[in-house]
Amino acid sequence: MFSFSTEITSSNIQSDNPLFQRTLKAYHLISEKVYGDVLEIGCGEGYGLDLIVKKANTLTVIDKSKYVLDKIKNRYPKTTILHQNIPPLTNIKDNSFNIIISFQVIEHIKDAELFIREVHRILKPNGKAYITTPNSKKTIARNPWHYKEYNYSEINTLIKNSFLEYSIEAIQGNNKTDNYYLKNEQSVKRFLRFDIFKIQYKTPAILLKIPYEFANRINRNKLLKKNSELVNSIKLEDYTLQEYSKHTLDFFCTLTK
Repeated sequence: MFSFSTEITSSNIQSDNPLFQRTLKAYHLISEKVYGDVLEIGCGEGYGLDLIVKKANTLTVIDKSKYVLDKIKNRYPKTTILHQNIPPLTNIKDNSFNIIISFQVIEHIKDAELFIREVHRILKPNGKAYITTPNSKKTIARNPWHYKEYNYSEINTLIKNSFLEYSIEAIQGNNKTDNYYLKNEQSVKRFLRFDIFKIQYKTPAILLKIPYEFANRINRNKLLKKNSELVNSIKLEDYTLQEYSKHTLDFFCTLTK
């Protein structure tokens, strides 16, 4: 399932490269800031852990997928593995972690306010949480895997209800990535022209997930076939951390307790 799913960006699927590099960028942005007791919430296939494990005294990961957790346990046997749905962050004591990482996760969570409160609870004093999530202003079509996507005002309100000290920055691309996302937008809109009654917004998410996966994978493969040089040429360096603007792809949030 994980070799097919477009929701878990893969390091092994060529057509995922632009999104994989974008997601991996967040790990590189924090790699020199990691220390002490570290928790990653929603670790996926764990492609950022190589950067994290070198800096952490202890590493704990949480995911709802036993499949990915078993793979991580084999690669990093000293890691503490927690298999659970969140929130709440069950069985984790107050003031447990220096660093909490949760990239591209909060958009999947129904009770995001509880999630942020729980992050605050388990952070040690002066600890930091790093959270990324897509900018809803850049969304082309409904993603049924996402419970809610956020604009700047919404993510700001969500965070400030629990944290007094925080920053919201932006992961942004360049001309090369803009070219890719423009081609992606044009391709997606060609798909959507058949949805004249906006059924995607009226259908329960659970019924859309499989059709969405097929359409998204077909679209990415099509983009790769027509623009292989562009897709393969996108690297970490094509994404940078900037102030929020209309070009923001992902919010990069730093929360300090």
